[in-house]
Amino acid sequence: MNLFNGKILAVTLMTLLTLGIFYSYILRHYRFVVAFKHKDKTSADSSAASDSTTAANCVKESPAINIRSHEFSLVVPDHLKYNQPHLTENSRTDVMTVTPWLAPVVWEGTFNQDVLDSIYKPKNISIAATVFAVGKYTMFLKNFLESAEQHFFVGFRVHMHVFTDQPNEVPKVKMAAGRQVMVHKVPSLNRWQEISARRMKQIQDLIEEKLRGNTDYIFCLDVDSKFHGRWGTESLGRLVTVVHPGYYRDDRSRFPYERRPQSRAYVAPGEGDFYYCGGAYGGLLQEVHQLTKTCNLNFEADAKDGIEAAWQEESHLNRYMWINKPSKVLSPEYLWQDFKPKNPEIRLLRFSGVIKNYADIRPNV
Repeated sequence: MNLFNGKILAVTLMTLLTLGIFYSYILRHYRFVVAFKHKDKTSADSSAASDSTTAANCVKESPAINIRSHEFSLVVPDHLKYNQPHLTENSRTDVMTVTPWLAPVVWEGTFNQDVLDSIYKPKNISIAATVFAVGKYTMFLKNFLESAEQHFFVGFRVHMHVFTDQPNEVPKVKMAAGRQVMVHKVPSLNRWQEISARRMKQIQDLIEEKLRGNTDYIFCLDVDSKFHGRWGTESLGRLVTVVHPGYYRDDRSRFPYERRPQSRAYVAPGEGDFYYCGGAYGGLLQEVHQLTKTCNLNFEADAKDGIEAAWQEESHLNRYMWINKPSKVLSPEYLWQDFKPKNPEIRLLRFSGVIKNYADIRPNV
């Protein structure tokens, strides 16, 4: 009898244990689902709140810009031969090659272009570039477009989007297969500062109305510049920016950030990483969309308060990049200045602003 009762007790305990495990699993699953739904709701509420704010931090977009992501599938062809990398050797010891947040800084000698091209060419990526030629700035288009054909993502699908108030002045440049120039009419403006500031809104609109679904990466470039060397797959990344050639050796106290706290472009003393160019930035389509949308909202909010940031879009860009760290930083090789002699660390000049007289080409100085 005792043996029989013992068996009943054992069976009862096993049943209770099984029910307990099953109940624990169901409860945990229920909590996960509730938490996940709550997170989604919180994200949605946060997104709605962000769209109505003018804070310089990340602004959530709606609707989303969905594209294919090429960032995490770096596949090379089988049996590709190249020099072995060594962890104990560094091809560049004269410059910074990685930021404190572990983003690569791209210089000549820090990458293997054959490896990178072999990774990205099979993906059949599409790259857009925007350039603004308003007023007398149309005089720079020919050199810009012709040199881009020689150096900018050669062998890839590229669409050059030219924004101009004079479509008839856009030169006819012979383009390779899969590459073309697309012209967008924009109004003339009386102040070069407003031309600069309004570019963010026009790039945002271009992404939303023309590029979603058919473009992977976008770069926003200054027309009064010329390509001198390769600009290719080494520059691809989630969010990419170029260090300004005029300030890359300076202490950040000398950077021309917007210093008025009333502006949404404000960067406080003692803050900031580098001073970035307004004339060259890019990345994945959805990342640049978020950047331009945020900067435009902040510019418009400043304008309502009667404030214009010191360097218009460049000031807002620098504020954005201080908060939203770029995933790749391009060295000053990617936007030098023709009037400057090359410093020793500049081994290859890739893209450079041409010499010009601003009094002759800007509507106001």
